[in-house]
Amino acid sequence: MPATEPILALLDSRSFGSIWFWVIVTAAWTMAGRRILGVPADVIAGAVFVEPEPDGDPAALMLLDWLSLTLPRWRMERREGALLLGLGSFLLTVLAVLGFAYRLEMAQALVLLVAPFVLLFALDLRLAGRLRPLLAQAGRDMPANLAAAQAARLMRRHRLAGMALSILAVALTAAYGAVWMILHPFGY
Repeated sequence: MPATEPILALLDSRSFGSIWFWVIVTAAWTMAGRRILGVPADVIAGAVFVEPEPDGDPAALMLLDWLSLTLPRWRMERREGALLLGLGSFLLTVLAVLGFAYRLEMAQALVLLVAPFVLLFALDLRLAGRLRPLLAQAGRDMPANLAAAQAARLMRRHRLAGMALSILAVALTAAYGAVWMILHPFGY
């Protein structure tokens, strides 16, 4: 028995039958649900039920501070967006063709892992675009408490959509992985 055999067995390319793939799926979706646009969930929860008066509630101000720090990271110029869209589409298409046309299990697993995150990234960009005007109006045209409450509601709705997407993605990946393991018991 060569010394490298246990290492190769640990790094087996069988995705759906490997515990490491499922650890990655679980960890990825757990990390994706902890923050929304970089803002912790407890900061958002504190600002949902802020009263409109008196203005300057600490929970509302904390949410607006977090948004003022994190939203600039989500700004994307047209050229960057087009480049990211083209490159991402190309890579996802290559993985899909390798996985489903050429029946490579690792590529299928990567498509099932990455495709929902692409959709979640698009939802994140959309949310950032909707929050930017709210942050700009906070304190000038709109009371800070009202702006924070509206932002928190939008972010809670986004979090629920992200949770639904994660449940659907994990369920579909698990179902597809189970069918794959039944149809390919020896990995080929």
